[in-house]
Amino acid sequence: QVQLVESGGGLVQSGGSLTLSCAAVGFAQENFAIAWFHQSPGKERAGLSCITSGGARAFGGDAPEGRFAIARDSAKATVEFKGDRVRPSDSGTYYCALATRQRCARGEAQFQYWGQGVQVTVSS
Repeated sequence: QVQLVESGGGLVQSGGSLTLSCAAVGFAQENFAIAWFHQSPGKERAGLSCITSGGARAFGGDAPEGRFAIARDSAKATVEFKGDRVRPSDSGTYYCALATRQRCARGEAQFQYWGQGVQVTVSS
């Protein structure tokens, strides 16, 4: 019943900006955490950014050069991920993940629901 609907991605110019959006459909719990993961071909998924239902953010310290940010739009019931000064290494699949607790962790274990992923290609 719970579905994470991701949007955005596609072809992005190197040095430009990337914007992704995630909406949790069929989810009605007060406490949650939602995060974005990135996976390059041949590499394991890595957490990029996370935000809780209370607005707390995590993973910020691990964002390369502080280029990644996450924000929650309560009015739209969506979470946006933004990447600045993107580079070819940012290419890959981006996944939205949802956890049913108000905590953020980089590990995948706590995230019960996953989007199918969106493809991002950064041109060089």
